[in-house]
Amino acid sequence: MALKTDAVGKKWSSDPFTVEGERIAKYADAVGEGSPIYRDAEAAKAEGFRGQVAPPMFCVVYGMLGLAPAVIDPELEMNFARLVHGSQEFIWGEPVCAGDLISTEVECTSITERNGNGFYVFEQVSTNQDGAETVRGTWTNIVRGV
Repeated sequence: MALKTDAVGKKWSSDPFTVEGERIAKYADAVGEGSPIYRDAEAAKAEGFRGQVAPPMFCVVYGMLGLAPAVIDPELEMNFARLVHGSQEFIWGEPVCAGDLISTEVECTSITERNGNGFYVFEQVSTNQDGAETVRGTWTNIVRGV
């Protein structure tokens, strides 16, 4: 089956995501981040942040809101049952803090076939309410046996 590459360049946007302090703390607990800056605004401010700050990988929480519609978009014809995570890379910008409103846009930048597998590359760009970029991510998903 030939890969459908018409979706290269297609973009998806998520609804804005409100960052809540309780959610930051729960995420920090889940990943073993013990620093008080992830639970207490004053501790974070003492370290130079605007308020209670999210761990960098918290970007996956709001980034997936933009990526999920792309992965299940029927135009891409990705077989979700054969999909495996290939890689992800992030470049962080403005730290995300409790109270921020994060918007995410995802673009399909590449669809290729290698060794009988489909490689789907997506770029995520997330910005806060002030338009500052919080993270730019590259996600590679592999569909086995296309």
